[in-house]
Amino acid sequence: MKKTQNKLKIGMRMQLTIKRMGINGEGIAYYQNTLIFIPQALPGEIILGEITAITHNFCRARLLQIIRSSKLRNPNPPQLFGQVGGLELAHLSYPQQLKYKRLMVTEALRHFRPQGYRSYLVKSTIKADNPWHYRNKAQFQLRQKKGKLICGLYQTGTHQVVDSLEIPTQRPLTLQILQSLLPIIEELQIPIYDPHSHSGIIKTLVVRESVAYQQAQLTFITNSRKLPHKSQLIAQIKQKIPAVISIAQNFNPQTTGPLWGAETTILWGDNYLREKIGNYDFFLSPAAFFQLNPEQTTKLYQIATAALNPQPNDIVIDAYAGVGTIGISLAQQVQQVLGAEIIPAAVKDAQLNLRQNHITNASYQVGAVEKLYPQWLQQGIQPTALIVDPPRSGLTQEFIKFIQQSQPAKFVYISCNPATLARDLKYLTSFYHVDWLQPLDMFPQTPQVEVITKLSRRFS
Repeated sequence: MKKTQNKLKIGMRMQLTIKRMGINGEGIAYYQNTLIFIPQALPGEIILGEITAITHNFCRARLLQIIRSSKLRNPNPPQLFGQVGGLELAHLSYPQQLKYKRLMVTEALRHFRPQGYRSYLVKSTIKADNPWHYRNKAQFQLRQKKGKLICGLYQTGTHQVVDSLEIPTQRPLTLQILQSLLPIIEELQIPIYDPHSHSGIIKTLVVRESVAYQQAQLTFITNSRKLPHKSQLIAQIKQKIPAVISIAQNFNPQTTGPLWGAETTILWGDNYLREKIGNYDFFLSPAAFFQLNPEQTTKLYQIATAALNPQPNDIVIDAYAGVGTIGISLAQQVQQVLGAEIIPAAVKDAQLNLRQNHITNASYQVGAVEKLYPQWLQQGIQPTALIVDPPRSGLTQEFIKFIQQSQPAKFVYISCNPATLARDLKYLTSFYHVDWLQPLDMFPQTPQVEVITKLSRRFS
């Protein structure tokens, strides 16, 4: 531990000048040579902070007082700012959020230094027309506190649930449904999950809204397969919340790990929720992954499609395909689409979406793309275009090896993590040229940014 850090103690208060912002939206200051992270502080501000954690490489502090405020600060952040996740940048004016997100992309490139990175064209971040009320899905915990039902998100850094039924990033219909549902659950006295005793039934409420059709899918995530007063619960939801067209139950008895369990049952209504992206309808089972901001998703697919420049003779690989949204959006413009996805339920949804949209030149298979891709090559398939939308962990080295082997002429990389994108570009740029990177704000008020990267094959 540095000598300076030996002098720092938990609870110590000090005046700090914020120099820049970190990848999680926190302010960064220095005490002598020690890096200090301070959530809710902005560059240029002078603040009074209190040390809350000391590690080998850095310290953390909490903001006690703003001595000199930044002109970039949003003077009226929402009430839940600083209490729950999803609002980490709500104190920063929206135009500055867009600049920050572009900066995070350039900082990631500077850190990993892929070939030619200094000359990359990193475009300005594409804004959201609606930086509030955009999230089409709410996954809120349900707890009983002093006889009162609390529905919301975890308090930052804890497992304490905070009432989040007024959070301004959610679409209004999702919140209205939850607000109408709580009195029904209370009236029927359905047991609420208690994490301390691992007793009770309802753990989490999940509402997904179809923006295009103004309908919703409701899922109860429960600690037991039993759901007391199920018939009365369904009857009251049908009567009092007509926007709900599907009610499901997901059984998850685990105390840690993923929110969803493996077993989902439709209790009433439609098996799928229908949503529209561009000109296509997509049918979503309760646990299926789908982008949380449909308006920005439409923009993202338009940009990605234009970057790929699909032609009638193209054979497109849709890697990390989910429910098939990207591949289906491209299918009518190309010869063939082959999709890979590791989650069987998502592939089942993708196959349904192919049928519903009358797409006959695309197919989706269950499996990791690094396993399926070489099989396709061995079958004599010669991809001309590749589009990838991996999880935050990015591409595997095994998949990059097969990309290098086949080198499709056209390549679009959609990333939700600038760091792993920049890391992957370090390898990909030995045989691809980066034409441009386009940041897009999928999640306003958060540090997260989507990046569409257009790559072209290098010719020897």
